[in-house]
Amino acid sequence: MSTANAAPYRTREAMVGKTAGLLPVEDGELLKVAREGFDRRSVLKFLGLSAALPLAACDAPHEEIVPYVEMPEGLVAGQPQYFATAFDLNGVATGLLAESYEGRPTKIEGNPDHPNSLGSTDAFHQAMVLSLYDPGRASLVRRAGEFSTYDAFLQAVVARRAEWSRTGGEGLALIVGENSSPTAERLLHSLQRDYPKMRISVFEPISRENQRQGVEVAFGAPGRVHLVTGRASAFVCLDHDILGPGPEQVRLSRGVIDRRRVRAGSTTMAPLLVAEPVLTATGGTADERLACRRSRIPALASAIAGRLGLPGTGPVVDLDARETRFANVAARALQAARGSALLTVGEAQPPAVHALAHRVNAHLGSLGETVSILPPRLLESKLQSLAELTAAMAAGAVSDLFVLGVNPIYSAPADIAFEDALQKVPFTVHHSLYEDETSEQCLWHVPQLHPLEEWSDGRTATGLASIVQPLVSPLYEGHSPLSVLAAIGGQVNRSGHEILLANWRERFDSGEIGGGTGPGAGPVAGAAGADDAGDFETFWRTVLARGTILGTETETGRAPALSAAPVAPALTETPEAGAFEAVFLPDPSVWDGRFSNNAWLQELPRPITKEVWGNAAAMNPRDIEALGVADGALVSITVAGSGDTVSRPVLIPVIAVPGIARGTIGLTLGYGRRFGSVARGIGADVGPLRTTDALWMRAVEVSVTGASVELALTQHTHQMHGREIVREVALSDLAATELSNEAEVPPTLYPEFPHGPYEWAMVIDQTACINCSACVVACQAENNVPVVGPAEIRRGRDMHWLRIDTYYTGDDEAISTASQPVPCMHCEKAPCEPMCPVGAAIHDSEGLNVQVYNRCIGTRDCQANCPYKVRRFNFFAYNNGQEFADLGDPMVHAVHNPDVTVRARGVMEKCTYCVQRISGARREAIREDGTIAEGEVVTACQQACPTKAISFGNLSESGSSVNALRREPHHYALLEELGTRPRTTYLAKVTNRISEDREGG
Repeated sequence: MSTANAAPYRTREAMVGKTAGLLPVEDGELLKVAREGFDRRSVLKFLGLSAALPLAACDAPHEEIVPYVEMPEGLVAGQPQYFATAFDLNGVATGLLAESYEGRPTKIEGNPDHPNSLGSTDAFHQAMVLSLYDPGRASLVRRAGEFSTYDAFLQAVVARRAEWSRTGGEGLALIVGENSSPTAERLLHSLQRDYPKMRISVFEPISRENQRQGVEVAFGAPGRVHLVTGRASAFVCLDHDILGPGPEQVRLSRGVIDRRRVRAGSTTMAPLLVAEPVLTATGGTADERLACRRSRIPALASAIAGRLGLPGTGPVVDLDARETRFANVAARALQAARGSALLTVGEAQPPAVHALAHRVNAHLGSLGETVSILPPRLLESKLQSLAELTAAMAAGAVSDLFVLGVNPIYSAPADIAFEDALQKVPFTVHHSLYEDETSEQCLWHVPQLHPLEEWSDGRTATGLASIVQPLVSPLYEGHSPLSVLAAIGGQVNRSGHEILLANWRERFDSGEIGGGTGPGAGPVAGAAGADDAGDFETFWRTVLARGTILGTETETGRAPALSAAPVAPALTETPEAGAFEAVFLPDPSVWDGRFSNNAWLQELPRPITKEVWGNAAAMNPRDIEALGVADGALVSITVAGSGDTVSRPVLIPVIAVPGIARGTIGLTLGYGRRFGSVARGIGADVGPLRTTDALWMRAVEVSVTGASVELALTQHTHQMHGREIVREVALSDLAATELSNEAEVPPTLYPEFPHGPYEWAMVIDQTACINCSACVVACQAENNVPVVGPAEIRRGRDMHWLRIDTYYTGDDEAISTASQPVPCMHCEKAPCEPMCPVGAAIHDSEGLNVQVYNRCIGTRDCQANCPYKVRRFNFFAYNNGQEFADLGDPMVHAVHNPDVTVRARGVMEKCTYCVQRISGARREAIREDGTIAEGEVVTACQQACPTKAISFGNLSESGSSVNALRREPHHYALLEELGTRPRTTYLAKVTNRISEDREGG
């Protein structure tokens, strides 16, 4: 029984008191054990308890279910089923398909019918199943740190509600995160109606508040920005990681890459130009990249606008030679793509720069085409509202506070003294997935349901409603956010399912959606693409099967008129000599910290640095050299000057990253947590440096401490040392390119293997790879790849079957990256096979390099002879008995894919091209007396990839996609000069650089 999520106990007697009534042992048994130790009888009792706990969590759902005598149609024992659901991040829902083996979720895929998913996922989605089974989740209701019950919590709320009703909600306050749920919005509107004096604050540590304020500056009215990347013919991104992590990464990156994907005969490719302070996935992919300080972006935006002929867009500024060239090239690229150009600005830039971008896009005729404006929503983060609420709390004006789904003690800016103010509120409630920093300071903590356990809904940016449906009954004592909101309004003990169903039934009956017959029937019900069902039950079943409600995408983009007010971005002062400019960034693995207790994400290499298990201060190598330190050196970062009295120093190691602007320090959020068996103590919390007026950037000073730590890295060199590991080719040279040297492969002594009807192969397009690592987590989830922890990573013992190598090209600040996913090459002439003394590495009839686990004796000869270094050795039983942290908890074992063996200690393992999926397709083909057709086998990495960079198929089928790609002029094999003849091959990275003296791209 894990107690990783429990608050520390002061005495053994206190621990007994907290567990009294929960354990099936006689009164005083725990106290006796605590004082006298375990005897045989006690051990047997507790062993029985530990075995029963996981089973007790697998109860049937609360809703009525019917056992079957005969197998229902569509359900086959041992065969997975898929259920449509959705995941909401920062107020944007993405539709997903969750795989379930007889009620046990094991894998997440994208919903191909959902516009935010398009059949793909990101790393956060893939890791959802591990967080479902996380024993570190909050499991019981607590009051003042003591175990309590949900009924007791509801009684307390009912008692307080009498006071709220009398005063109109005076003293009552809610803090919520950005959320797109229509049902939650409806409940909040009801609460505002019942309690007109209630305060609601919406807060997210990573929000798009500057972007929304920029809309109001540009158009004179509030709104949200909606980018349509699939229509753009040129991209200029100013401090905007458009391909990077975020709630719409899949949709945005798919659009960008679709406009940049080239094949033989292509003459056009949308150019991508990026100016940024820290090297990101977008910057590494770009055709032109400028490393410049974040404070220089307003000047750069003004210069680009001026070159496009927009008067009065900003002050005249001096640019250096590199900035001048970038402004010229960017303006030329945008001008050549009039009508379909796209200039984007990142959230870190002030509203005036966003407004200027809108003026540029309007001037180019792109407003309403590649970018449009959507109406505002109720639950949009506003930092000022949190500051005002905190001031009211400190003044004693708040008597009852509900904090739902957010963690302001950890993530609020340093100058908002939320923790101190919280102590002055008598009745406080925190509702969250984990017991975290805010939970510790609240009177009540109510566990939240995981998205795979709850009924809810969400919307895309354009309003398309998606249903969140559970795949399993709650594993712990979790409760729906909808239920908590309803309880505040007096609807006690209503389940999330009841509330959700009532909301959509009412909208159906009124004719707002579906085929309702009420007085409002008609406009939406008859719209193209709307659901048309005669009764609600039929309508609802259709919605659950598809995952979306057609006809709800009503928030269509628009191109409003610009306001008459001129836009002149203020120039940010450059830090004084000796000071650095710290820039704050969301972490690509843990985001703002909400995913920090997920071991899959903690061990996921970061796109550029390949660091795992922590964060470091990313700096230009010359800046680190000037400090006289090396990677891993601990430095103290403090706010420059003496005006700041609230920020605290941050102790953090440094890491050298080429491509970072001189004088810039990149700091990622989400680390330095005080909770969780996985998250606790990992990395450094940089939040103390953020204040409301310096949320994304501030001047800091760096002092060397003399101490150092060893960083956990999965790649230690990013240079190709003269070898053509990753190849690049210019678009203009593509037609004349012939990279493949297959005819020059040296002769071999290996035997020729007979070819059957299947010859499996994979082709990876390096132009399309954005280094997002969704494929890495997908492979981990599909193939039961274990987590090893930071200590083993430092020993070079990472276990990922698929890695993404990053190589730097170019010089210093003009650097770009080339990303190369490397699974097993499945060589036709594999060096690993003849070296195995027991024949564990063999070649099968379909061309796969197969590893027979029960033959392997761990000599590691195959690993030593693999030139691609794609084999992994189980030094310990990472998945069974020697797991990191609490990953050995029996509950976590439920995440394993039953189609894949959980490997034992002492064996070699590697990518198998998802042989279990191949085997399943083969069995299905045999049943139907046919062969496996193109597209019937999709590997986990291929299915997850947001940009469809990975293709997999059968070389024996002449019309297969892999055969077509192997005929491309820029196709090549990695290290093909070795003669291994790999089945995994690549398309070279194609670039479209624009010179200052030519038109277009």
